[in-house]
Amino acid sequence: MNSSVLETSGAFRRLFPGLASAVTVALAAKFISEHYGAPVMLMALLIGMAFTFLAEPDMKTAAGVDFAARKLLRFGVALLGLGITLQQIASAGFGVVLLVFAGVGLTIAAGVGLAKASGRSLPFGLLTGGAVAICGASAALAIAAVLPRTGPEQDRDTSFTVIAVTALSTLAMILYPMIGAWLGLSDHAMGIFLGATIHDVAQVVGAGYTVSEETGATATFVKLLRVALLVPVVVTLSVLFRQSQQGGQTARVQVPFFVIGFAALVLAGSTGLIPADLTALLLELSRWCLIAAIAALGMKTSLKKLSEVGGGAVALVCGLTVLLAVFALVAIRLFHL
Repeated sequence: MNSSVLETSGAFRRLFPGLASAVTVALAAKFISEHYGAPVMLMALLIGMAFTFLAEPDMKTAAGVDFAARKLLRFGVALLGLGITLQQIASAGFGVVLLVFAGVGLTIAAGVGLAKASGRSLPFGLLTGGAVAICGASAALAIAAVLPRTGPEQDRDTSFTVIAVTALSTLAMILYPMIGAWLGLSDHAMGIFLGATIHDVAQVVGAGYTVSEETGATATFVKLLRVALLVPVVVTLSVLFRQSQQGGQTARVQVPFFVIGFAALVLAGSTGLIPADLTALLLELSRWCLIAAIAALGMKTSLKKLSEVGGGAVALVCGLTVLLAVFALVAIRLFHL
């Protein structure tokens, strides 16, 4: 038998127990989400955290759990590119594009600044700032994938960020439409506000379509515009940390393959060459990959270590969330968006 076939078969047998565990947790999280309305990403993480023993080095599931938390994650993020087209970006209008760009930049910069002021690390500031600024749990996972490995603390910080932004996103889904109505925002302006501020795509869609069809469509597009900024942010971080690891010397930049895949699929989706049914199928596959990846991440995170993050980290994420919301509302008022 061909040696490459044997190697592939051996790798599959080694990874299968852990992958099956992550997928099983993802299925359970999906069931709870569909029947009880709980955020599926949060459920996957919390259920996964009940099975931390599966990630222990001496367990047969450890290799597959690690594969799901890293490789499967990157594959799922790459497929997200199919949800965005260049035509959507071009049709948004300069004001909306500027609002999204400025909001993302401001939030990430504030995350770094607040992390430094509170004695936390630069990676923690980038992780929390990027998650709030771009697309919640998906952004946290993508950014964590290119940050330098700092040991178990990084998995702990990533899990904390996923929990925090998912909880705040769910709260925002309820409160932000009320705030927009109280301020007298039009359906279009409400859509811009929701899409530019709520962390996760699912909550943006939920909040938008509870107001009106126009609000839902506008909010979804503005949110996807934020998601598109995941590519330049991840590429920039990859470049910066690669150079820092080289002692400040300029080195050949290796853009993460999943980022290249994300950008390529944005271009492919923009050409219309991919059938709509296939696009929908691949986006659903992306979601399942991300749910399984978060389940695996939960398995790699203990509650004891998560508690070490502290109340200051919670305040930091809440502060970033409020900052982004206030900035978006002020910009919508000033520029009559």
